[in-house]
Amino acid sequence: MATLCFPIAILLTLLHQAEPSAETSVFVQKGQDVRLNVQTNVQLKEDVDVLYWKFNRLDNVVKYPPKVTFERYRGRAEFSEEDFSLLLKNLQEGDSGLYDAVVTGNNDRNVAKYLINVQERVEPPVLTVDSVSSINGTCNVTVACRGQNTSVNSSCNSSTCSQVGGERRRAETTTVPLLSVYVAGGSIICNHSNQVSWANDTKEIKTICLEKERDKEDHNYAVTVGMPGPIIHVIIIFVGCALIGW
Repeated sequence: MATLCFPIAILLTLLHQAEPSAETSVFVQKGQDVRLNVQTNVQLKEDVDVLYWKFNRLDNVVKYPPKVTFERYRGRAEFSEEDFSLLLKNLQEGDSGLYDAVVTGNNDRNVAKYLINVQERVEPPVLTVDSVSSINGTCNVTVACRGQNTSVNSSCNSSTCSQVGGERRRAETTTVPLLSVYVAGGSIICNHSNQVSWANDTKEIKTICLEKERDKEDHNYAVTVGMPGPIIHVIIIFVGCALIGW
């Protein structure tokens, strides 16, 4: 049993100290802070090892020991001597890129890899009603959802929405926000989102359909009231004759 435990212990130690195999993607809203932690066990050999946090493998952010914050990042980065983590402050779009921590000494090894993507907060979308119709007693509403140079046209009823015509919805990527239209709680919801924020515009289906019915009634009333006097008289005489059997 002891013979088996010894190789297992060595394997667990190697796994614990293994370098990160891929970057960890992190999405940050513009202007916010983010803390990056080392991803393996780090033990610096005195007078031999030095740890660097780097940006895009070219620019040095901080080094330790001794603790030095390089000029570009002074006031914008904080290094922790206790756990070797890096705090980046007030991130801007130009700060997007690869951040990695490297221990240099007898052998160089990577102890953290982060791919940072800084995004702005999405703009509120605009939901507009294009048309309203009734099919077999069901109110159908065609709407347009617009936001940041893209749009979605959908046909909705009280339970669901389906995309119709117009521009196809684009898949969400690290740079392109996602527009979606759906029904929830009796309302049509136009949702605009990316990985760090979201905003929406809503319209109640019942209200849209009632307004359409009122507009139809007002139109019919206006047509009737707006008829010339002689035509109304003819209609009245025709109805009267029909009632007395002429």
